[in-house]
Amino acid sequence: MSHDRLWAPWRLAYVQSTDPADTPKHDCFLCHYRDCEATDDAKNLVVLRGEHCLVVLNRFPYNNGHLLIAPREHKADLRDLNDAELLESNHLLQKMVSVIEQSMSPDGFNVGLNLGRVAGAGLPGHIHWHIVPRWNGDTNFMPVLGDTKVIPQSLEALYEILQAALASDTNATGTPGP
Repeated sequence: MSHDRLWAPWRLAYVQSTDPADTPKHDCFLCHYRDCEATDDAKNLVVLRGEHCLVVLNRFPYNNGHLLIAPREHKADLRDLNDAELLESNHLLQKMVSVIEQSMSPDGFNVGLNLGRVAGAGLPGHIHWHIVPRWNGDTNFMPVLGDTKVIPQSLEALYEILQAALASDTNATGTPGP
């Protein structure tokens, strides 16, 4: 009996990583990325740093282009966010949906927030929004029969595309604006 193979050679670096520098100094990866130097943003897949929030690529995406938007401060509950964090997170949601539309041409989006572990929060202590681009036909037999999701693009290639799109955006700082 032959078995089909799905090759993902870029995952080897993650599987074999034992470098202490790759180990977060926090239990929370978002706080770790916040505290890292901006010069490490490409390594950490930090797409954008706002004054109050971060945008990062999800290392375990549901779909190609899956982003996380989180306040810089470690807060677990929506009610803990101050007005500046709420406003900037929503402006960043708008901005990143627009950037993904322009650079990846999805047919739609899932945008959401999981509050509490029972609601699906993988990191329940640090609130974050998910932006998941969707395309007609992006769900196929692989997740159903093979319990496998196929992501057609490396995170590094996607990071470069998003950086280029943000660089061409006239309001790439994450500050409020149209």
